[in-house]
Amino acid sequence: MKKRVVITGMGVVAPNAVGLANFEDAIRKGESGIRFEEELERLKFSCQIAGKPQLSEEKIAEYFTPLQLRGLNSSGIVYGVIAGTDAWQDAGLKIEDNDQPDWDSGIVFGTGILGVDKFREAIHLIDAGKTRRLGSTSVMQTMASGISAYLGGILGCGNQVTTNSSACTTGTEALLMGFERIAAGKTKRMLVGSCSDHGPYVWGGFDAMRILPSKYNENPTEASRPMSASAAGFVPGSGAGAVVLEEYESAKERGAKIYAEVLGGAVNSGGQRGGGSMTAANSDAVIRCIKEAIHFSNISTEEIDVINGHLTATTKDGLEIENWKKALERSDFPYINSLKGMTGHCLAASGSIECVASVLQMDKNFIFGNVNCEDLNPEIANLVSEEKIPRKTLEKPVNILAKSSFGFGDVNSVVIFKKL
Repeated sequence: MKKRVVITGMGVVAPNAVGLANFEDAIRKGESGIRFEEELERLKFSCQIAGKPQLSEEKIAEYFTPLQLRGLNSSGIVYGVIAGTDAWQDAGLKIEDNDQPDWDSGIVFGTGILGVDKFREAIHLIDAGKTRRLGSTSVMQTMASGISAYLGGILGCGNQVTTNSSACTTGTEALLMGFERIAAGKTKRMLVGSCSDHGPYVWGGFDAMRILPSKYNENPTEASRPMSASAAGFVPGSGAGAVVLEEYESAKERGAKIYAEVLGGAVNSGGQRGGGSMTAANSDAVIRCIKEAIHFSNISTEEIDVINGHLTATTKDGLEIENWKKALERSDFPYINSLKGMTGHCLAASGSIECVASVLQMDKNFIFGNVNCEDLNPEIANLVSEEKIPRKTLEKPVNILAKSSFGFGDVNSVVIFKKL
């Protein structure tokens, strides 16, 4: 019999806020975390703006020992450890220095490119014949599973501890992987999430593809424009989001706060066929993924109150809405919003940060507004009534929310949350 799975803790390191309370306040107010980056100007990037979390050295030192900080040069690990640790403590779970691991707790924490700055540092040292100066943590900081390994050691998790990587679907996929493990009765709880490094060595490839907005360098907060007629490409971002998933009976027994229930979801690929490619989604696969997520969650399409879309502020936003319209097959359309107007596209971290934003809306009874969407894309206006695309925050209860993520490589994931 499938176990019920609930969310008992969350943590977030986003471009517009760090910490759950600050993040809720920022998304309610529509505050942007997109800023001009002098380093990108110096390196002659066309797009010289980005969404980068603001963290002081003092804040970082709260989560790492002096020994761990020595030689640490991976922003993704920093973001992921902070978000993951916050989620763990938000769930009312202790960080204990026991001899025995916690066999009932595991981790799936994903990433895209991890430790890029550490790689650069290592390349310079190796090329200069100074390999011995690399330090003992260079491997841990640059291996893909470095983030889950760091968190696993800090928290003492003894169940499955692993990392996934599926481009922009990574965070949402990680959540579903943890959900399936708990639902199958293989563990009581899973810390799930994802992180993404910041910096020119991560963002440079996208700038070279000319898919970033370059005409907003002097007006960075206006640059990320999901569903807007004047959308000119996505703004690159970074950060981390984390969620503690727990078997319902375990959470109830502990007296833990329950944010929401995870009803189910679906993950698939369009196989880069039928219009799909390395950078574009196969619409048939997207529609199938949405329908399967709804089917496996045992709800009807009419029950969905809000969609938190992928919606990156590119020419594909209209197609994403059209795919939802076809998949839902209902006379009206749910409310829909995109976080990326405030954070930019946080790449591998986007799904997990946006899952945190989604669940916050359910827990606190609001729907955040779509920033920079004054001039709604006419394609979208023909599909959805304007009032379902709020520009300002609505104080409104949300019972069921669908969260979607679609990534390079033609991969898709959709998860369904329900207020308990």
